[in-house]
Amino acid sequence: MDQFTMLARKEEDAQRHQKPAATDAKQQGGTAMDLSGGDNKQLWTRVKKRLWASVGEDVFNSWFARLELVELDGDLAHLSVPTRFLCSWILSNYQDRIIEAFQGENQDVQTLQITVRVNGQVQTKQTAKQDEPAAQTTPTPKVSATIRTGAKHNARIKQGDALSGSALDPKLTFDTFVAGSANEMALGAAKQVAQAVAQNAVTFNPVYIHSSVGLGKSHLLNAIAWAAGGADKSRNVVYLTADHFMYHFISAVQRQSAISFKEWLRGIDVLLIDDMQFLQGKSVTEFGQALSALLSGAKQVVVAGDAPPNGLEMLDDRLRSRLSGGLVVPIRSLDEELRRAIVEKRAEQALAKYPGLHIPSQVLDYVAKKVISHGRDLDGSINRLVAANQLTGEPITIDLAEKALHDLMRTRDTRRVKIDEIQIMVAKHFKVSKPDLLSSRRSRSVVRPRQIAMYLSKMLTSRSLPEIGRRFGNRDHTTVLHAVRKVEQLMSEDNGFAQEVELLKRMIED
Repeated sequence: MDQFTMLARKEEDAQRHQKPAATDAKQQGGTAMDLSGGDNKQLWTRVKKRLWASVGEDVFNSWFARLELVELDGDLAHLSVPTRFLCSWILSNYQDRIIEAFQGENQDVQTLQITVRVNGQVQTKQTAKQDEPAAQTTPTPKVSATIRTGAKHNARIKQGDALSGSALDPKLTFDTFVAGSANEMALGAAKQVAQAVAQNAVTFNPVYIHSSVGLGKSHLLNAIAWAAGGADKSRNVVYLTADHFMYHFISAVQRQSAISFKEWLRGIDVLLIDDMQFLQGKSVTEFGQALSALLSGAKQVVVAGDAPPNGLEMLDDRLRSRLSGGLVVPIRSLDEELRRAIVEKRAEQALAKYPGLHIPSQVLDYVAKKVISHGRDLDGSINRLVAANQLTGEPITIDLAEKALHDLMRTRDTRRVKIDEIQIMVAKHFKVSKPDLLSSRRSRSVVRPRQIAMYLSKMLTSRSLPEIGRRFGNRDHTTVLHAVRKVEQLMSEDNGFAQEVELLKRMIED
């Protein structure tokens, strides 16, 4: 049991002993009865399993273990927790995760309500007294889409099956996005798309943003959706994760309403697809057809993935060409200056929520230097420091940061990369065989990948030039040195080539 869980439970025990619990539930104006029903109990068990799989055992035990289902009423999921701090923390940091977990079992759930249990009792909204504090209710924001179908097909779509986008995060806007050298091009493209949409125009189309995990792709897509949708409420802006797109497609096939689904896609004004790498099966073909129709109709499309289009193996040549034909923008790894700006911004946001909170600049410097994996870990670092301060009253210091962020700092230990891994990754990327890289073949299709593999072996391992040469078919060390210098020259002259090598480097390091 970690320190946060222990302290939260102490708070729960203290609240429980403030006054004796009444023996009659009606005397308290509430009820201790099981309100969820057998079916909903089973659903809640499945939802908790999804949460556990999503956040991991430690986080689940700290924040979700004492969540209880009170009732399900239409699109509302009403939960309860034992303390006010736990209620506030979950609503601030995990409400989207909970909604997603519910929707994985029941798509009707759209809104989350969390109330604080008093002396083990909780009130449903039907029995709540008017003089008691209002329950904290936070609807999940979403951009919904109107189904534009002919009368012939309307009957196939039942009420409640209306197609909609994935949930948007209200915190992910352009105002909260922290810019730096690693993401300035992607941010500029995203803002230009949003401005053009607001003027009923289309700029670069499609736009494809790629990076490794946690560097801001989803943030930019959410920001475009908020900006484009806010400018004109009638505009049909849809943000979809790849798994949500596949869910809609599979559901349409099962309901025999595929035609309505296609017409809904063609009626979208701005389509934002996230996590493109997870799109699989026939839904890839469906997306390709929708993309062609939207581009032909001059509708804006923005896609995000963890690799550029030519690095996504599940795409066919036509779809890969369509995506590559637009604006392809990378987001690079965060440098220390940008990491420092991000933690400072998150600290300012935390201060607005918790007046009196103080995070010294030395601690922010320490976090930016030590937590180097990605932006979500930086956000999580500030959240942990705030939680530790609020739960224990301990001032935020470097010592506290060392204790609270120990596991996040492990990511600083660079994984030991092997030359064999580099050869396999480069061969796969350039669609040549590993034996070709080690052979004496001199064709350009083999020489360039071989030089890149030698360059990456020099950059990512501690092996000497002679040893690298031996691993590449017993070549002389001067051959390796020539390859390294050649790749460096090409990277300085060709930005596209430099991006490709940088992508390979990130993929190998990950």
